[in-house]
Amino acid sequence: MTEDLRFKQLKHWITIDLGWKNARLEVASADASFRRYFRVQHAHQSYIAMDAPPDKEDIRPFIDISQRLLATGVHAPQIIAQHTAQGFLLLEDLGKTPYQEILTPNRADTLYRDALQALITLQQADTTGLAHYNAALLHQEMALMPKWFLQTHLGITLSSSQSHIIEQCFQQLITAIDEQPCQFVHRDYHSRNLMYTQHNNPGIIDYQDAVRGPVSYDLVSLLRDCYVLWPDSKVTEWALYYKSMAVKKQRMPDLADIDFLKQMDLMGLQRHIKVLGIFARLKHRDSKPHYLADLPLTLSYVLHIGKRHPETRPLVELFEKLNIPARIGTVEIPA
Repeated sequence: MTEDLRFKQLKHWITIDLGWKNARLEVASADASFRRYFRVQHAHQSYIAMDAPPDKEDIRPFIDISQRLLATGVHAPQIIAQHTAQGFLLLEDLGKTPYQEILTPNRADTLYRDALQALITLQQADTTGLAHYNAALLHQEMALMPKWFLQTHLGITLSSSQSHIIEQCFQQLITAIDEQPCQFVHRDYHSRNLMYTQHNNPGIIDYQDAVRGPVSYDLVSLLRDCYVLWPDSKVTEWALYYKSMAVKKQRMPDLADIDFLKQMDLMGLQRHIKVLGIFARLKHRDSKPHYLADLPLTLSYVLHIGKRHPETRPLVELFEKLNIPARIGTVEIPA
């Protein structure tokens, strides 16, 4: 009933208030929040309408971050019209082709080079007033894993010594991440939020949770995507391509490759630990079970990358002792 009312209000705003009386609306997508999106056809043009219920979602951060990104020249959607009180936005339509649908081995180099060049530009966005990805936030995110993934999803009750292993891992990751320079961070820069566009590729969406944070966060979100798997050798190649650009643009110091790749690894482990918790929470709290299909790859990153580093090896050993790989399933990560 509430959704029907929201749709009627959205349609009224577009067809009556904006005067687009012949506009046609169709469902475009929904995301992991309460937002919904509709494709609007009007005068032989296509647009996207965002419906963000004001009691559940605040669209002002989306508007703010849109303006910051557009100022850099990256391809964020232009805002055509807005009704902040009702939680409605009318946006440029970036098309129907997310990177995830076209990332074949033959096209990957070109697509990732575009995405990495856009990332360098995006990181120049103004961060004034943005929340800082500090130790408290990093820890808060990782704490989702024991609560939602281990306890709620797998029914595991941790002993005090097991909890200590997890907490020690979290603290070591936070200490390592804190050494990285900080830039604008999209926070979900991956194949489902990059749209293939003919002009100024890629189009970038779903950035309203942006923060000021570690330089490698968006890089590893892209290259160790929870929805797309690439061989380690390709990830390294693309990561070092990014590093060469970032150093030239003075976004980061010129570290030795091995040190930079370790920074990226540890940043990715923080993200993937968090995502294990988020995917489980989406299932158990938000009734969105389809994200469970992406748990095996996410877990595989934690196991595969975590074994490389003393900061996270004890966590991997704990997961194996608890038989978690067998219970969730894993994916082989090619060399």
